[in-house]
Amino acid sequence: MLIEAGLSPLQLTQFRTLGTALIAGACLLVIDRRAFRITWRQLGVMAILGIAGVALLQASYAAALQRLPVGIALLLEYLAVLLVALVAFFFLKEQVKARLWVAIALVLAGLAVVARVWDSDLDSLGVVFALVAAVTLALYFLVGERQVGATSPLVVAFYTTGFAALFWSFLSGWWELTPQTFTAPVPLGGVVGHLELPLWLPLLVTVVVGSFLPFLFSFLALKHLRATVAGIVAASEVIFAFAVAWMWLGESLDAIQLVGAGVVLVGIVLAQTARAGKVVDADLAISSETRLP
Repeated sequence: MLIEAGLSPLQLTQFRTLGTALIAGACLLVIDRRAFRITWRQLGVMAILGIAGVALLQASYAAALQRLPVGIALLLEYLAVLLVALVAFFFLKEQVKARLWVAIALVLAGLAVVARVWDSDLDSLGVVFALVAAVTLALYFLVGERQVGATSPLVVAFYTTGFAALFWSFLSGWWELTPQTFTAPVPLGGVVGHLELPLWLPLLVTVVVGSFLPFLFSFLALKHLRATVAGIVAASEVIFAFAVAWMWLGESLDAIQLVGAGVVLVGIVLAQTARAGKVVDADLAISSETRLP
């Protein structure tokens, strides 16, 4: 809606990342100003995560959406779930239970059914962009998991989105926008018909509800879940996307797509049970450490 109203995908990404960094920074100023102090090594890692795991992820996914249906783009992007598990198993030498591999297979199979991949003519360049999004999303989960273990999710959100905003500030063309761009009427469409709002209002909602809160909650999740599980749970985004499309645009799923959605949910639940023992063990270890003199 915002892109159709005049913002380019890169300009929208610029506002999303910059807005998230500003809100996270304001929260840290109120809650704990000392949290801004991180080591130079941490700063370097945050820069890599911000550029590769946030800026390039947003750009590659936006480019994929211009050439592929939403469901197909999301399906390919969430191959990141498999990449995270492979990296964790082969390179990080983490224990990956057999049921987790089953959960990954169920999620990917369910997403394929929901997206009806057999009905789509895939654009080859769009597929490349979606696969780049998968690689950068895997990096987001793997590196993000380790960063929130060393500092707070707010700090990670502030620095990573700040570096992403800085990266896009040279390329997004934000300087081409005028004050009239933000006051231009934007039709909301969908169930509300021709209701219009000034562009700045849905942009503000997108920054706060569609950017800051998802970044914060994803890093909070990585504080308590392994990157493998967090990635699988995040794949439920596809189900929510179709639910919103049904409620807002009147788009509906057929019977086989509903079955696919159910398979995705089964995979997510299975993934949670696969890691439940380790989460409990981790919580016990943390509580034991707090009792040490």
